[in-house]
Amino acid sequence: VRQAAAAGDSVVFGDAARLQALMAAGLARASAVVVTYLDVPGAMKVLANTRAHAPQVPVIVRTQDDHDLEKLQAAGATEVVPEAIEGSLMLASHALALVGVPMRRVIRVVQDQRDARYNLLRGYFHGADDDNADELDHERLNTFTLTPGARAIGQTLERLSLQGLGVRVASLRRQDGQPRVPAEDTVLSDGDTLVLSGKPAALAMAIERLQKG
Repeated sequence: VRQAAAAGDSVVFGDAARLQALMAAGLARASAVVVTYLDVPGAMKVLANTRAHAPQVPVIVRTQDDHDLEKLQAAGATEVVPEAIEGSLMLASHALALVGVPMRRVIRVVQDQRDARYNLLRGYFHGADDDNADELDHERLNTFTLTPGARAIGQTLERLSLQGLGVRVASLRRQDGQPRVPAEDTVLSDGDTLVLSGKPAALAMAIERLQKG
């Protein structure tokens, strides 16, 4: 901490499960919160504080396995990343490669498994052949919160037709921090936070449609 402070970095040392520490770290203005330590009760406190004081902020939680997956999601976790799954994928990919399976197939197997597991990153696990694509035109995620007066309030996702713009609603959280599975008949409300997936130009048009119609 001292070295980071001396280097000019903004670092806060404290118990992340305490609201005072989270606020000192900038919870109110944060773009995202990442819980990296393996302590489910502590993660639950971070989720509760975030939901109460910054419900629009997405939270990514690291766990050892999927045992507490549903509990963490119900508490407001945007995504849960289990160590066991990531470790298993790497073990499997090395084993397949060492027994002679073509690397392209190994990469595809891992991609398929990650696509199936992580909703937010579905379709983002590109292979090595995509490295030469223009990074500015790559698909990305964008978090947008509906504010009072937004034209999308009271409308269904189907009516908004964001998919027609090339944008997918990856996740949806209500103002109270509770996650919802986005569906065509989902009616949007004031304070809803949507995680949108698409290319930059399409995302800009989608946000314009959500805000101004």
